[in-house]
Amino acid sequence: MKILGIGNAIVDVVCKVNDDFLTLNNLAKGTMKLIFNESEFDKLLESVKIEKTISGGSVANSIVGLAQLDNEVGFIGKISDDNFGIKYEEGLKKENVNFLYTKKKEVLPTGTCLILITPDSERTMCTYLGTAGKINENDIDSNIISKCKMIFLEGYLWDEGEPKKAFDKAIKNAKQKAMSLSDQFCVDRHKIHFLELVKNKLDITFANENEIISLIDAKSFEDVINFAKQIKRHLVITRGANGSIVIKEDQIVEHPANSNLKIVDLTGAGDLFAAGYLHGIINNLPIKKCLKQGTILSSKIIQTLGARL
Repeated sequence: MKILGIGNAIVDVVCKVNDDFLTLNNLAKGTMKLIFNESEFDKLLESVKIEKTISGGSVANSIVGLAQLDNEVGFIGKISDDNFGIKYEEGLKKENVNFLYTKKKEVLPTGTCLILITPDSERTMCTYLGTAGKINENDIDSNIISKCKMIFLEGYLWDEGEPKKAFDKAIKNAKQKAMSLSDQFCVDRHKIHFLELVKNKLDITFANENEIISLIDAKSFEDVINFAKQIKRHLVITRGANGSIVIKEDQIVEHPANSNLKIVDLTGAGDLFAAGYLHGIINNLPIKKCLKQGTILSSKIIQTLGARL
């Protein structure tokens, strides 16, 4: 297997609602709200009509993108043996992803993200992590990890306690380690730990410009370049309209963003960029072509609804 993704297994539940629904439930349009109370989430779920369900999660989106490029890939994410868990597993298998987690009945249900689409096509999200956030080292099979060329992790998954142990076990047993910093909130919350990972444990780090600047408390992007050269690792940074850049040891490679795109939805842009870039890396393409492949996929995904091509 070329790449094994390890991340939050979240079922995306897509629903159409009107603006009054958002107002009634005190939801700010265009934002993502984390819901920690299961009954509160269930109440929301019962009040909408489900249009479709998709096996989501940041790294899972990247892994599906890699599968669509005909790479042999797998995914580990914690789900429960419930209705959404069954749909999650079926969804990944339909995309030719090897789902390498044996589900069982958990105390918490399968993680779910309620995606509420209003008539203006804006997406408002409510996420209940459920059992996805309870992944532990027993969920990670060292034998599977050691047989993969590379693992790909997400910052969303990292947390103190059991998830950290799962993270450490995966990194310890992997040949090559790649990770996405995921979100500036994650970076700010786990800055010391993420910095240690980037400097000493990861072979490839994906970040957007804001995330990497926050991670190292940079005053300018020049500080980011100097940091990357100093640690002599492989950093892949997306910069929005300014394109993307790779700093690998003393090598710097840049690629422009595609212009004149009809942007519909930015969901999944970073996930699909990572998929395209990693496709290039595991198929031994030059860095310039890896960046091009990442740009092609991210440009396609932002011109459609959702995080799947």
